[in-house]
Formats: sequence, C-alpha cells, structure tokens
Amino acid sequence: MRYLSLTKKIDNASQGYVNSSIIFENNHRLDFVEVKNTDTKPKIKYRYHYMNEAQVMIFRYDNAPHHVEIATFPHHKHEVDDIKESLEPTLEQVLLEIAEKQRNLKP
Repeated sequence: MRYLSLTKKIDNASQGYVNSSIIFENNHRLDFVEVKNTDTKPKIKYRYHYMNEAQVMIFRYDNAPHHVEIATFPHHKHEVDDIKESLEPTLEQVLLEIAEKQRNLKP
C-alpha cells in the first residue's frame, strides 16, 4: 500500500460511517464508503470503487437503488461494460478480489 486516507464519523450511539481511499503500489486505487447502523446487519449504504492508475473504473460494488432490474437489487456490481448481480460484499472480500486481480497483472 502506498497511501491510506481514512475518515470516520459517529452520528449517534448506533450509526456512523467510514470513508477511505487506498492507493496501492501499482497506483491502482480503492475508494470506499460504508454507512452502518449496529441495530441492523446490512450496511445502510456502501460503495467500493476500484480504479486503475488512470482512475478508470475496474469495478464498483454499491447498493444505490438505480438498477431495479437486477435480482439482487439494490446490491450490484459495475464492471467495465456490465452490471452484475451481487450480494453485499465485505471490505475483506473486496480487498481479496483486488489482490487476485493484481496478482494476475504481474508478468
């Protein structure tokens, strides 16, 4: 990891958010936001946006309610030319996917 920026805000005893940017050694970048309430299991809102060194999207997971046609609505994954069904990922799952993609980039 080359750079990490992290902002946390606690709104009340049960709700808050995390906003972060991670720049990896190859200058790929992950920007993410998680809004959580400890009284409910799913995240209220999330976005995991992974980009290459030119800041072109590689993939993004989010639960923005704009793809009602997806069976896993509101959860979905944006890829370069596609929108796919997706369950709500954890940050760990996203980081593992990024690690796998970066391993595949190495000669």
